[in-house]
Amino acid sequence: MKIKYMLFVAAIGIALATPESLQAQAKPKPVKPDVGDVKDDAKEGGKERPKFDVAKIKERLKAAFDKRKKKRGDAKKEGNKVGGKKDRKGGGAFGKLVRDDEKIKELREAFQAAAKDQHQKVKDLHGQLKDASDEDKDGLREQLKGLRKDWFENMKGNREEVRARLKEIREEFKNKRDEVIDANDDGDDGPGE
Repeated sequence: MKIKYMLFVAAIGIALATPESLQAQAKPKPVKPDVGDVKDDAKEGGKERPKFDVAKIKERLKAAFDKRKKKRGDAKKEGNKVGGKKDRKGGGAFGKLVRDDEKIKELREAFQAAAKDQHQKVKDLHGQLKDASDEDKDGLREQLKGLRKDWFENMKGNREEVRARLKEIREEFKNKRDEVIDANDDGDDGPGE
């Protein structure tokens, strides 16, 4: 009897729930406002659009490009701020010693001249490489490889010379505080005597 009663209640529940589930549907699409005949608008050039002043837009773009270009130029001039000191020009005292050193200046100028010479040689060889036949291209490529090896050797030599000069400068301007303190301490028994 209980089973019949439970089946009866379940059947009534299903019967009552079915019409509600059938009525649950997605929301209908909203009705578009009447904008007139689309075909007529297309013939006349479409909807009226807001007028843009092309000269003003070009002027604003040019001003934005100029502002960006100026900022980028300033950033290139200033370079990276390493060390966190914003308004410092150049480096500390040791950097000034290095920049003002005559031998370092000579090494830098010689390296720049060598770099220009190397660049010109490579550029000439690349120009010849474009116009050369297949047999000549192999020889030109070998010359380029040789130039590259020589350039790396020259760069390495220049770095070693600069490094040696930096060591000389460090030794020359080394803080001799410990030696001075040790020299002052010889023979004293204690303070106040």
